[in-house]
Amino acid sequence: MLGACGGDSKQELKSDLNFTTQLKLGGETSVSSQDPGAFSFSASNMDTASNRSFLVGNELFEAPWTIAPASADLRDGIGPLLNVNACQTCHINDGRGHAPQDENDSAGSMLVRLYRPAHNENEVGILLSGLQGNFTDANYGGQIQDHSNPGVASEAQIKMTYSEKTVTFEDGFNASLRQPHLSLINLNYGPLGENTRFSVRIANAMIGLGLLENISESDILENADPHDSDNDGISGEVNYVMDVATNSLVLGRFGWKAGQPTLRQQSAGAFNGDMGLTTTLFPLANCTDLQTDCTGAISGVNVGDSVEINDDLLDFVEFYTQHLAVPERRNIQDADVLAGAELFKQADCQACHTPYFKTVTNSELPALSNQDIFPFTDMLLHDMGEDLSDLQQDGNAAPALETSEFLASSREWRTPALWGLGLSNVVNAEAGFLHDGRARTPMEAVLWHGGEGQ
Repeated sequence: MLGACGGDSKQELKSDLNFTTQLKLGGETSVSSQDPGAFSFSASNMDTASNRSFLVGNELFEAPWTIAPASADLRDGIGPLLNVNACQTCHINDGRGHAPQDENDSAGSMLVRLYRPAHNENEVGILLSGLQGNFTDANYGGQIQDHSNPGVASEAQIKMTYSEKTVTFEDGFNASLRQPHLSLINLNYGPLGENTRFSVRIANAMIGLGLLENISESDILENADPHDSDNDGISGEVNYVMDVATNSLVLGRFGWKAGQPTLRQQSAGAFNGDMGLTTTLFPLANCTDLQTDCTGAISGVNVGDSVEINDDLLDFVEFYTQHLAVPERRNIQDADVLAGAELFKQADCQACHTPYFKTVTNSELPALSNQDIFPFTDMLLHDMGEDLSDLQQDGNAAPALETSEFLASSREWRTPALWGLGLSNVVNAEAGFLHDGRARTPMEAVLWHGGEGQ
């Protein structure tokens, strides 16, 4: 396992705090919990009024939305094309999702993004300008919705099968890795475009996201080395993405390819793509021109509003996603834990999984302000090798330098935070690891590291 993280470390701690024995990885927001609800607590340093806002956001995050028209008109309008009817369905107990266990299992908390390469010089120019992150499939858009409201055909069914391959350690120990094989069946709106690619994603855990949003851009840029100037084989780069609210290119922070700049936009994008709900950031129904049953469906827009989730409701969801607390570490003086920390350092995992940041001063979000945090992510994109690439329709890896999402290529993924990792399967017994959930354990995830993580 030691060869699976990096070479000589470029990351020196910006604090004399030793991450090996840190208890409160989320600073003063941290909570003490080891049960299945460990990821669902509010930041422990919030005041009473803030906790009220958090609880409203929690209700909007957990409860299912309904088809319009409905008596509960503040929570209707879902679909007509969708993946799930509640945020919690993907982010199980506010934790990570999982891939289907076999071909008979539903996609559940996994989705399939679609994109295609540029077809001409004009499209190349659009991608280079950052005006949009990619080009989507003409018939199916940017994501397969495998569920729908009555009277509207879903787009397709998502099927996953697996084969096993064995990795042998130097000491003779064998580990079995699960190789996923994706297929889409019952395509109800015609064929996919010839060059449409698949990018499989499971839901990420929700803890500590507001803290990551409050890391200064300069601190993130300090670790970037897109041209590998120091020749250590690690070339983390930022993703600059479109901020819909300001119509400007800004640093991407969220999603598997750092394709979203803020938690507000990430939430609004999920409402639109996963649930078919409109917001002021994404006011159009998630339908292609071919999908006339979708474009003609009844909306859930209430009198006085122009979208199904107004800004007041989105405010509460944003606040909730910003203030889910990071659980404290466990067993920090245990001999095996301490030995693992030393191996983590020796393997130079911190070259990408940056241990420490300090959040900025933020008077509007005081609980998140000036916190010493240990997320173990550099928030940068890294090439993780051919095995972890987006896919062509024949199952082979997409071309290495092909644009997947803004500046992120088919093989590049944002370094995930490691805080709370040991509780992942307590929160969701089926939780998977890596972007497509193929890894059943953290060790399997490490063994899949290729490219810069080789």
